[in-house]
Amino acid sequence: MKTHLVTTLKRKATKILAELEEEGTPVLITEHGKPAAYLVDVRTFESLQNRVRILEGIARGEKAIQQGRVLTHSQAKRKMRRWLG
Repeated sequence: MKTHLVTTLKRKATKILAELEEEGTPVLITEHGKPAAYLVDVRTFESLQNRVRILEGIARGEKAIQQGRVLTHSQAKRKMRRWLG
């Protein structure tokens, strides 16, 4: 992973973005010697967002099971039929 100062990002944003797109490796941006942000390419960001949504869905499902909010197979089929028309 590359690391750049925030001032370098300001001066060389176009070059850094081109390298990011070409290499696909996240870039750590530091400010006053401390991590401030990560730059990632669009594909990586969208993939991470999709993974988060999937994991959140799984967590909601597990919570529903723990709370007893479940349906039998036949109940689920009936409910789906109503939703789908």
